[in-house]
Order: sequence, then structure tokens, then C-alpha cells
Amino acid sequence: MDILTVNDRPGRYPSSVYAASTEALAPCPPATGDLRADVVVIGSGYTGLSAALHMAEAGLDVCVLEAQRIGFGASGRNGGQVGTGQRLDQDALEAMLGKPRARDLWDLAQEAVEMTKTLAVKHAPDAGFTPGVIHADHRARFVDESHAYVRKLQEDYGHDQIRALDRDALRALCASDAYHGGYIDMAAGHLHPLAYAFGLARAALAAGARIHETSRVIRVTDGPTVVVDTESARIRADHVLWAANGYLGQAEPRIATRVMPINNFIVATKPLGDLAASILPGNNAVADSKFVINYFRLSQEGRMLFGGGESYGYRFPRDIASKARKPMVEIFPQLADARIDYAWGGTLGITMNRMPHFARLGQNVLSASGFSGHGVAMATLAGRLASEAVAGQAGRFDIMAEVPSPGFPGGMALRTPLLIAGMLWFSLRDRL
Repeated sequence: MDILTVNDRPGRYPSSVYAASTEALAPCPPATGDLRADVVVIGSGYTGLSAALHMAEAGLDVCVLEAQRIGFGASGRNGGQVGTGQRLDQDALEAMLGKPRARDLWDLAQEAVEMTKTLAVKHAPDAGFTPGVIHADHRARFVDESHAYVRKLQEDYGHDQIRALDRDALRALCASDAYHGGYIDMAAGHLHPLAYAFGLARAALAAGARIHETSRVIRVTDGPTVVVDTESARIRADHVLWAANGYLGQAEPRIATRVMPINNFIVATKPLGDLAASILPGNNAVADSKFVINYFRLSQEGRMLFGGGESYGYRFPRDIASKARKPMVEIFPQLADARIDYAWGGTLGITMNRMPHFARLGQNVLSASGFSGHGVAMATLAGRLASEAVAGQAGRFDIMAEVPSPGFPGGMALRTPLLIAGMLWFSLRDRL
């Protein structure tokens, strides 16, 4: 099954509120003929576009190959939340790697958020970066642990933009009876993800990068000069960066054994008018504590954007709207009669331990993917770190590459059925 086309039409963005509310870039021509580049970047999501921008600004000749359209994958479909920290919390990272390296990872993650804010303001002001993300606990017994984590970040990591929320304080910011407390992080935020991707693309093109859409990579041949083949072009390059994430398919098995695709779904209601401000009066984004996470925020037009529901296998369900509407109404009964104007799905890349998978696949072949739902900022930073590595300053890329990234049991053959079993268990645990 072809992951690039099983749920989407070639060369067409999905019918999302994001595609409807921002002007698409003019198509970039496909790659043709024999070409030469310093670096070939495979994929034009946040990682690929950020890498192209930073490499071009450093004077490198960069060629980006995109199988579909710019920002076509998770970068143009996600919930738009820009979270601080890594996908794993600092307690888990300290236990895994020790406190000094956990601190390095915290610092990189905070740089990622600040970098994303800066790039969004400079290159994508229409993305509307807005501060504030709430973590909402769906079980009362989770609240003490969340508040202890806030104290840890304040005391051990100097994070002074986070504060604990009891039940009443959380309800003042999120008008739902579903949650018992949590915290709010004002260093985090949310934005229009596709507008942000388009802004990065415009900046990369202006800096001199070449972007070729509808140019699917069919083969990469390692060597002192790497050869990248598409259906209509052969590109020779000194370096290659794989930045395909959940839409990699089986194009590079060394990545696919550690990064696998999983689907998620979002609905957008009609503009809610005054109801929007009563539901989320601080205009903060929210992500809850469920394993199969619910996440939501208001759009710039005052729509509820709600992500939730799980799906197993590559194909999206026939009725995406009902898939995500059900958890939305459970959390906000006041939206029971709200019209759904848009419903779409997307595919992200996850890893076994939910930390991004950075890797050196060869002397001159890099990969960064598997952001596990925490990729707006970290994928943007990944492009900068890859640019540094290509320039010979590999230290920061290697900090990420040294994080353990176990393969899925059974490799590509068994990863999907085993994940389905695990996700069904955790979904049942959420409900119980």
C-alpha cells in the first residue's frame, strides 16, 4: 500500500481548514534531467524546509525533493501546538541519560521553540503565533504529579513561564468538566501550521534553495558522491538529508525499522462567535493526559480545532468527522450542535520511545524524523542541526543522534500489528 497516495490525491492538499485559509504557493517544477547539488533534502516539511533555509543561507547549493506538495504531510495538517521540552519529560530523560545530557536536551528543545517563534514572526506572520499551552489531567490522581513536575522545571531548569493549575484555575481557562487540574506553559504556543510551512518555503527559495515538487525519490545510492534518482531526474550530491517522517513508507529501511506511521484526525467547527471565548477564554491551546491524546485550540477565525480519535492501519476511516467529533463533544457538550465544516486526517512518524530519531546512515547521509506528535518546534530545529552537521559542526546533531532509538519488534513486518495491540490496550485504559 502506497502511503503517499492511499488517503490523498497526488499533488492535492487535503480539504482542511488550513488549506482553505491560506494562499498556496505557486507550484515548484519537478526535477528533471541530470542535476548537481551540494545537498539533497528529501521531504519539504518543517525539517526539510528549515534545513534548506539554513543551508542556503550558509552558501550551500540545496535541492529539495518533495513527492507531493510543500508542507503536504504532517507539517501542513497538525494541531499547530508548539510545545516546550522534548516528547519525553525531563524525569524520564534524566533516568535514561543522566542529568547533564537531559539538560542538553532541554536546552535544545527550548531553543527549538524560540527559533520557531522567531521564524514564524519573520517569515510567516500570517501563521499567527499565540502563546500558551495547557496540559490538562483527565484523572484526579495525575494532578499532584503534574504540579510536582512544574516545581521541578521551575527549580531545576529555571523555567519561570510555567505554573500549576488546580481544578478551578484550569476551568477558568478551559470550560470543561473533563479535567481535574494541570499546568499552563506560556513559553509554548500555537500557530497555523501550513502557513508556517509556506513561510519557511518562501524564505528558503529567497535564500537560493531549489525546491522540486511531485518529485518522488525512488532510489538513493550511497557513496563519496551520493546519487539520488527520481522518476525523471538523477541528482548527484555531496550530502543527503532524509526528512520524510511519517510519509517515508519503505523508501529507506534503516529509518523505517525505527520510525513508523500512525494516523490522527482533526475537525474544525464553524466559527463559534462569542461561544469561542467562553470555551477557551485565554485563547490557549490544550493537550490532555490521555495516552491517545486529545488536543484542541481555537483558530484565528474562532473555530474549534479538535484533534482526537485513533486509527490503525494506513487507510483513514470513511467518516473522519464522527471519529474526532465524539471525543470533542465528550469534553465540550456545549459543542454538540456545532456544525463541522472540515475534517481531515494526517500521518505522523512515531518511535518506540517517542524521542525523535536522528541518525547518520552513512558518512554523508543524515536522517531526522519520528517526532511523535511533538514536531513543530523540534522538526524546525532538526533542520538547523542537520545544516550544522553538513558544515562539519556535528556536535549538536550528535547529541540528538546519541539518544537511544530502538527498532520496533519484528521490524517493518510486525511493527503495525504490535502497535495496534498496544494502542488498543492504552485506548481501553484511557476509557476505564
